Amino acid sequence: MDYKSSGVNVEAGRAFVNRIKSSVESTSRPEVIGGIGGFGGFMRLPEGLRNPVLVSGTDGVGTKLELAQDYKSHYGVGIDLVAMCVNDVITSGAEPLFFLDYIATGKLGPDALSEVIKGIADGCKQSKCSLLGGETAEMPGFYADGQYDLAGFCVAVVDEKSIIDGKKIKPGDQIIGLESSGMHSNGFSLIRKVIALKKVNKDTCFGSDRKPLIDYLLKPTKLYVDLVQTLLQKKIPLKGMAHITGGGLPENLPRCLPNGLRAYINTSSWEKPSIYRWLSLEGDIPEIDLWNTFNLGIGFCIIVASENSQKVLEICHANSFNAWNIGQIEDQTADVDSRVVGLPL
Repeated sequence: MDYKSSGVNVEAGRAFVNRIKSSVESTSRPEVIGGIGGFGGFMRLPEGLRNPVLVSGTDGVGTKLELAQDYKSHYGVGIDLVAMCVNDVITSGAEPLFFLDYIATGKLGPDALSEVIKGIADGCKQSKCSLLGGETAEMPGFYADGQYDLAGFCVAVVDEKSIIDGKKIKPGDQIIGLESSGMHSNGFSLIRKVIALKKVNKDTCFGSDRKPLIDYLLKPTKLYVDLVQTLLQKKIPLKGMAHITGGGLPENLPRCLPNGLRAYINTSSWEKPSIYRWLSLEGDIPEIDLWNTFNLGIGFCIIVASENSQKVLEICHANSFNAWNIGQIEDQTADVDSRVVGLPL
């Protein structure tokens, strides 16, 4: 008996590292010291920051992975993994520096996992951060052959005086909603129940263009890093930001609001993607559960003073982002506990 006969192929692991080396190296920033293969990744802090503060975040892709593996669509979940982390850390005004990934699998499938790494690398390049290192763990008997799970870790940096923490938000400020690219990586435990109930397969089509429904569900999460950095470089005073993930607007928007304030949402200010109506009808899902589970077409929110809202919208549109003024900030009233009002909850 040896390690290979127990299900772990060390030689295949080394070959996999060599195979993904070019993808990893393509993400390198000037601050990176050395390459992959050591016990740790090294990076200098960017120059020009007087009081640099590191911001960290971690996340996964959730049960969207089951659909991706069932339909052999691995590249997109790599982008999802990066997006779920970097879209969180940029809400503080921070610039992503580097990303780490952890992949656990039953048996190393180099073709599928290479596609995952390509997606991770592409997500890092779009976010201008380095894929500084990672780990691939072959765990036979714990995961089934061909099955894998992902975790991601991002570190960003912001000058202490430039941290965006929501403290400057006040009544009358406007909420700019940025379009999502679809379901992102949330609510898939519910989605999977619906598609199992309706016996959805690769030939099931959806929408006016009659494209495969699975392709729509597996669209990668949109990255908002470049747009937020553009707004910051143009000296637009951003007062607060929220990444709209699981829990939707009701759970995520209050995370950037000071005590005593709430958000009023005008639900008619943007068109909800038709996929949510399909889910509601086919799964008999109450509207309240849609709002409390999905992004409903809004993947990221930016709060600005009223006089800056039009400028932000213009910059979003100039950078090919659909965006809408979806509401405003109000004083919290004693008779209403909710921090987000205007929704059919």
